[in-house]
This record gives sequence, C-alpha cells and structure tokens, in this order.
Amino acid sequence: MTRKTRAEAVALTRPREDGWARWLGAGIVVLGLGLVAAQARAQENVIVAHGISTFGDLKYPADFPHLDYVNPDAPKGGEISEWAPGGFDSMNPFSVKGRGGALSTIMLESLLTGTADEIGSAYCLLCETLEYPEDRSWVIFNLRPEARFSDGTALTAEDVVFSYQTLLEKGLTDFRTVFAQQVEGAEILGPHKVKFTFKPGIPTRDLPADVGGLPVFSKAQYERDGLDLEESTLKPYIGSGPYMFDRMETGRTLVYRRNHDYWGRDLPIMKGTSNFDTIRIEYFADGSAAFEAFKAGTYTFRNENSARQWATGYDFPALKAGHVVQAELPNGNKASGQAFLFNLRRPVWQDARVREAVGMMFNFEWSNQTLFYGQYARINSVWENSWLAAEGVASAEEQAILKPLVDEGLLPEAILTEPAVMAPTSGERQLDRGNLRKASALLDQAGWAVGSDGMRRNAAGEVLRLQILNDDPAFDRVINPFVENLRALGVDAVNTKVDQAQMESRTRPPSYDFDMITGNARSGYISGAELKQYYGADTADVSAFNLMGLKSPAVDRLIDVLLATKTRDEMTIATKALDRVLRAERFWVPQWFKNTHTVAYFDMFDHPENLPPYALGEMSFWWYNAEKAAALKAAGALK
Repeated sequence: MTRKTRAEAVALTRPREDGWARWLGAGIVVLGLGLVAAQARAQENVIVAHGISTFGDLKYPADFPHLDYVNPDAPKGGEISEWAPGGFDSMNPFSVKGRGGALSTIMLESLLTGTADEIGSAYCLLCETLEYPEDRSWVIFNLRPEARFSDGTALTAEDVVFSYQTLLEKGLTDFRTVFAQQVEGAEILGPHKVKFTFKPGIPTRDLPADVGGLPVFSKAQYERDGLDLEESTLKPYIGSGPYMFDRMETGRTLVYRRNHDYWGRDLPIMKGTSNFDTIRIEYFADGSAAFEAFKAGTYTFRNENSARQWATGYDFPALKAGHVVQAELPNGNKASGQAFLFNLRRPVWQDARVREAVGMMFNFEWSNQTLFYGQYARINSVWENSWLAAEGVASAEEQAILKPLVDEGLLPEAILTEPAVMAPTSGERQLDRGNLRKASALLDQAGWAVGSDGMRRNAAGEVLRLQILNDDPAFDRVINPFVENLRALGVDAVNTKVDQAQMESRTRPPSYDFDMITGNARSGYISGAELKQYYGADTADVSAFNLMGLKSPAVDRLIDVLLATKTRDEMTIATKALDRVLRAERFWVPQWFKNTHTVAYFDMFDHPENLPPYALGEMSFWWYNAEKAAALKAAGALK
C-alpha cells in the first residue's frame, strides 16, 4: 500500500521523465545582444554541448538516433486511461490554492529534459545546445527556432525569461527563497538565446541543469487570459509539449490529446515517446470504487498500490478470460521515503525520546505479514534502495565531515561511533512487549508519567495526545493497530479522518495543523538545492515539502557540504553523512517500499522488452496495439 502525495497526484506519471521536479525562480536583467558573450568566450574555456551531466560523461552522444529503451517505430494512436484519488478544482498546480488536476503540467516543456536510464544527466529539448564555462558560473541556452506552442506561436527567449520571472515572483515560497539565493539573473541575448548567471561564492554544480529544468509558459497566453500563478484557475496552460488539454468534467475527468503538429516529434530525444492519441484520467472518491471501475473497463491501466488488492482482488472475469494482464515489472528506483511524519513545530514532538517511543509502537513486521501479504520491505534510510544509504558505523570519510559538527556541539558524539539509526524490529504479535517496555522507559525519562487512568501526563498535567491525520479510508487498517499500540503505551492516540480538502488545508503553510501525517521524506540520487526545500531551516515554515518543520543547524551545514561536492565519490560520502544525521533526528516513523511495479491493464498495450531502471513509462514509451484493442472490443471486454 503506497500513498500518492498531492504533488504526485497532480503529476501522476509524466509522459517524459523531465528534470523540472523543481519549480524555482530568480531575478532577471534583460540585455540586448552585444559584446558580452564574445568577451566571455575569449576569457573562459566555454563548453558547447547537447546536454550536461553532474558528474562524468553523458551516456548519449550528440548524434544519438533515439533513446535506448524506446521503440522508435512505435505506432501512434489509441487511448490509455488511469485513475486518480479524490477530485480537482484547478488546472494550476503551481499554487497552494485549489487542488491541481492530474497531469496539468503535461503541456509544458523545459529547456532540458532527463532520461529514464541515467542519473544526473539532462539533454537539450527546447534548446539546440547549451554553453557554459568549466566553473559553471553561467549558462547560455541556444533555443530551437522551430519550437512552437500548441497554438502555433513561436517559443522564444522572451517566453523563457518571462516564465523564470513569474516563478520568481509568484512561485511556491520555498522555491523562491532558495533559488533567489543562487541565481543572479537572466539575460535575453537574442530571440533564441538566453543566459543565466549565478551568484558568486555558491556551489554551481547543479545550477545549469536546475534553470534548464524550469517549465516554459506562453507569455502571450498568460497575459491574454489573465492567468496568475498564485491563484486557482480552471484555465489550462498552453505549452509546447506533445500533449494539449482536450476536455474536463470538473472534479471527475480529465482528457489530454496528442498534438499532431507537435514541433519536436522528430527529435531523437522524443522518438518512440508520446505514443497515445489521448490520455484520460478518471477520479474516484476511494480506492475500492476505483478498483471496481477498473474491473468494469471504465479505465484501462492500473498501477496497484494495495497489497491486499494485489494478493486477493485479481480474480475477476476479465482477468480470468485473459482480457486483463497482471504483471510485476522491475522497478530500480530508490524508495519514496513514505513515512508517518511528526510535526516538529509542536512542543510535544520536539523531544527525540518521545518521537522514538512513538516509532516503536508501529509494528511493521506484523503489518507486512497480516495486512500486506509479505509484499513489502521496511524503509530505514531517506535514500533506501540505493547506494547512498548510510550503513553501520560512519566511515572515516564520513567522520571527517561529521566531526567538526560534533566539535561545535551541533551533533552528539554518538553519531561518530554508533551505527546508523534503523527502524525498530517487532515480533509477530501486533503489540511487541519488548518494544513497549523500551518505549515506556523513554517516556518516563522524558517526563511523561502514567496516570491512574493509564494515560501519560507531563509535570503540568497535560495528557500526551497524538492525532494521526488520515484522508484515506484504506489506511485505516494500518493506522488503527498503530493507535491501539500507542494507547497501550499510555498515549491518547486517535485516527482522525478528514477529506482531501481538509487534509490539504491542514498540511499547507502556514497552518500546519496536525500532529502526524503520512507523507514522504524526499530525496534525489544527485541531490541539489531542493534539499533546502525538503529539510532546510530557512524554508521550514513556508515549505510544501518540509512538512515536519525540521530545523537543524547540522542538517543545514551538511546540505551545504553536499551541494559543494565535485565528484561522484565526494557526493556519495556527503549524502551518507546527511542520511545518517537525518535518521538520527527521528522526525519520521518510516513505512515500506517494494522494488517492483505491480500493474494490471487491459491487454491492448505493448512496451519495450527491456524497460529502463528509473521509469515505468506507461504514458510515455508504451504504445497502443490496435489489433488487440479490436479483439477486446469484439469480446465485449471494454465499454
């Protein structure tokens, strides 16, 4: 059972594994084309390339014909349809106002885009080439003159700069806070030439790819339609991508159609992708209703997130008749960091002993066997299922990073000598008596004594209460046993059920009105400035991602160390050190993950034999088999 966050529900599965998971902004200085660029080239060793890699070389050369994992001859046509939870009331995913529709950014492209078989590489999409010096203190993007928005208008440097400025002024607060510290400005050097300059004295390793990953809006449409990045709206954005908005039934259905005049259809980076004529998203109030609709053929592709459903629910007539495929496909991604997250802004959760005690009451082993049919593994690390997870006692290289923070009193000495924090192990019974005793001792030490009614109180007589906010009825069977175990510990715990609108309202800045929620401890393979949104103190009270409100001087310092690394080995060591410290903060009760995609779909889709490690890609490089679809319709398997 995995959970979709709000951002994931908005994005769902992007048709391209784009690099703009960071919507950022910075300042702008508009200059004419002059001698500046020529002087820079004369003074610096300027690299001109078709892409950029954080460390090492790009996998694909400038003349590559297509991505290795696609079928370049995949037919175009047909429809793929999936489901999304709850509903939507906006087509603007960049605002905290309203609930953004799934795939509402599908129309937008960026200067650079990533691939699903590489880590840390980005290739030109809207640009033909990029130019940058060895120190990456600035970057120039040479745009493709043929790039067009779906309304036929040209995409120019003015649109790039406008998008950048709009994100700076009206983007999410945490993004603006961080990127404004890094980017000096942007310059229009010509109709199809843009330069970004970065501030001196900061790590620039990731910044060319970061600015290259920003979404590009149509300035003309934004102004003509009176759009406002901060406001909820049902007016979709016009973009330059292979898909356009088609139609909606507000809160229930969204349909996007392929742009047959898409300007970039013959680019090597796009060959074999964007194969479906239409992509349809159907919304359902809960997972049970969604599953019944799938069995009836209301939508055609399902990425199953319920272990119980996967183990017991796939025995319906369409599957038995061979009309539906049930498959487990490899998933090489690191774990999502799914966890119960504490709200550290509340005084009661600022004591790490209290948080540790609460965490001991979640019995993963019992849950996995009883509720999940043994399908999951436990998350221990923010970088679980990757080479970046801290293991055992800190290595000499990690200690060299951590010791100065210990000497300054920002970290305890134990961080150097004790193994990395692991999630507690429980027995086969729901309530593990050994963990109950350990948790009781921790709460006693923290000053929460058991009263005559069995509830724990502090010296002021306040009861230790924990409200777990929950907007998913399917999660009741996970949360309720956790609550029972906590009450046995003397914690007045409760599973508080809310709808999606309430959940969003109570978890968004500035309210943060919760004790604990299910969320994600986020991370990337090659982490950059986004870590300051995820874990930085500067954005903790405005961030849509640092939901726990973590404010740790040691974490802030380690993020800076990580951003300054120059080699993959240095980055790996710094990431492990950061992971070690994040885990020691105990801001979470980690949940679970699996290393396969459990999918079911009506047998009218095909995919490449060898899927890439970092994307399932069903909306991107899978395709529609017209003959199979005709057979299903003839058999009455589809509506």
